Amino acid sequence: MSILPQKNRLGFYEIRLESIGGLGANLAGKMLAEAGVSGSGLNGSNFSSYGSEKKGSPVKAFVRFCDAEVEIRDHSPIEQPHVVGVFHEALYKTVDVCAGLLPGGTVLVNSAREAEQVAQDIKLTRGTLAVVDALNIAVEEKTKVNTAMLGALFRICGFLDPDNMREVIRRTFQKKLPHLVESNIRTFNRGYEEVRFLTLQSQAEESQDRYIRQEPLLGYSTQEPGGILTVTASSVLKDLSGSRQGFIPKFNKDDCINCAACDTVCPDFCFVWERRPDKRGNPQMFMEGIDYQYCKGCLKCVEACPTSALSEMLEVQHYAEQHRVPQKFPYLTMGGVH
Repeated sequence: MSILPQKNRLGFYEIRLESIGGLGANLAGKMLAEAGVSGSGLNGSNFSSYGSEKKGSPVKAFVRFCDAEVEIRDHSPIEQPHVVGVFHEALYKTVDVCAGLLPGGTVLVNSAREAEQVAQDIKLTRGTLAVVDALNIAVEEKTKVNTAMLGALFRICGFLDPDNMREVIRRTFQKKLPHLVESNIRTFNRGYEEVRFLTLQSQAEESQDRYIRQEPLLGYSTQEPGGILTVTASSVLKDLSGSRQGFIPKFNKDDCINCAACDTVCPDFCFVWERRPDKRGNPQMFMEGIDYQYCKGCLKCVEACPTSALSEMLEVQHYAEQHRVPQKFPYLTMGGVH
């Protein structure tokens, strides 16, 4: 008798992980598949899909499970998953994270907010929403988000044995990073225990909507000139909040000495300056604040700052929008403020 709770027409139970480069979704997919195959006797496969393969850019990881006697001959990206794991909640701004979710499916989101607020943002109206504060767990345990997300995923996938995952964690870290074994197991356990659930609609009430494959916005005839990439973390015209890994610099204007050390190391256009006379009447450049639209949270500015004007903070909802000082690019906006 199969232990899989649901199967698609090919006999697969499918999981799609939505993430950004650097949060460990690729490794999480590998470990999840390994635990299901080696521990639960399932047949399984995993693979990932990358864009520009750079830290902060969107990444997808896929896991397929099926009964042991079923052969896996489908290695295409998972478009209609039973479970979606969203490693970075800001991804919903540029990626339709819930696309193709099957009726009765579950979406897991890494967030500290209330489940109702998350459901509204990602436009989830049916199925089950699971929320876990994976970032805070990882910070407290000095590990990564992916292990906490794995804990929550195992709670969702009740047909998998958590003890198998703990053994996979030991095998993964024992040789090269033995000092991280116990902390990652604690992170996994906390993700398993601390995940919260919100049922939005019962499976019986859900309609069997026909899935429509999304077509790419840009193709050979519509691609913008110059090889411009319009995805997250690649264009100065985009909101880069989806590429941040949970931390942003906090600016204290009173402690700033306007040395520009932060601007020197910043790889983007984050710091906003204004030219005006100093106390002696001499022209001087003064830092006015941070344009968080361009900040991807690398925190190089915090390391370079010689004072306490810049400090590291855990990003909270709407802080960046409320404290953003917009950049002024007159040549880009024909004299306006962007």
